[in-house]
Amino acid sequence: RYPGYICAAVASIVTGKPVKWVEDRIENLTATSFARDYHMTTEIAATKDGKVTGLRVHVLADHGAFDACADPSKWPAGFFNIVTGSYDFPTAHLAVDGVYTNKAPGGVAYRCSFRVTEAAYCIERAMDILAQKLNMDPAELRLKNFIKPEQFPYHSALGWEYDSGDYHTAMRKMMETTGYAALRKEQREKRAAFARGETREIMGLGVSFFTEIVGAGPSKNCDILGIAMFDSCEIRMHPTGAGIARMGTKSQGQGHETTWAQIIATEIGIPADNIMVEEGNTDTAPYGLGTYGSRSTPVAGAAIAMAARKIKAKAQMIAAYKLEVHEDDLEFDIDGFRVKGLPEKFMSMKDICWAAYNSVPPGMEPGLEAVSYYDPPNMTYPFGAYLCVMDIDVDTGVYKVRRFYALDDCGTR
Repeated sequence: RYPGYICAAVASIVTGKPVKWVEDRIENLTATSFARDYHMTTEIAATKDGKVTGLRVHVLADHGAFDACADPSKWPAGFFNIVTGSYDFPTAHLAVDGVYTNKAPGGVAYRCSFRVTEAAYCIERAMDILAQKLNMDPAELRLKNFIKPEQFPYHSALGWEYDSGDYHTAMRKMMETTGYAALRKEQREKRAAFARGETREIMGLGVSFFTEIVGAGPSKNCDILGIAMFDSCEIRMHPTGAGIARMGTKSQGQGHETTWAQIIATEIGIPADNIMVEEGNTDTAPYGLGTYGSRSTPVAGAAIAMAARKIKAKAQMIAAYKLEVHEDDLEFDIDGFRVKGLPEKFMSMKDICWAAYNSVPPGMEPGLEAVSYYDPPNMTYPFGAYLCVMDIDVDTGVYKVRRFYALDDCGTR
């Protein structure tokens, strides 16, 4: 896909000198991979009172001259089959035709997880058009058709199992916070004034609600050329109470170094500042499929937590031996174990790390380290409610975004 970088690296190795690959903007525009070029046709079947009964979508997907994307899913349009979105469609049909053209190679995940962005746009635009045709408020139409909380885990008509969600609460919170009813009243008044010729400005009010699918990792759904997409983590605690953690991800500016250390700190009570995070070093990194498509925290983050829990389990056995109680008599308290009912009998994780290297129970292997491979049982399904208020000058087309509101489900912060 980007041969210039490879050639520069090889040239540097051969010549023993620094080599830099440089392209101008025209070269980049001509040859670089583009994101997604989709033509989407959407049909919704619904009753007159606005209850959806079926969905049919066809996608014409331009892949350019050849497929440049190391697509982890088993379909030609990634995870586009999340196109039923947040709505309870009893039946749905999706067809995707991938075509090759004379463009630069395409299909790169420019932003978001493997065609989810287009799927969200596709269903939300269709729901807006349905609301217009039925003369219904677009927010009320969505509320009428959301998957209900008691339906989770929900099996979509296109094959996914949504693990959890509370769409109605999210939408209503967005409407209450922004004063949605008052905004609609103002919009009607402005339209009436415009019709009377009293103003040349109109007001736009856009609503959208998405459910996306992220966390590419389950081997049953995801692989790249047969390589499973789960992740792993290695954690080693030193006698001093500090530790090192290695994983197969690589931060691109998201702050993995902080997040990963915080996960370990939460699990075993060692301060995050005392955890050295090493990722992306191909000489030492454990198995992992990298950082992209909103997968790092759901997959690698879970592998990190599982490895930390193995550390914690062994630490509990060491603490029980040192405190002369059965391990079931211990409870974890922030940064160590204390005896139930005897809070003064306590052993910190730092002291346990020291004991792991000089006084473990008879028959136990010294040291305190763990490796975990995490193959997720499912993807993860975050959601969000968005609203945009705009003022538009009809004569000039000049617009002003008056307010933008976003409510997102982000899981555990």
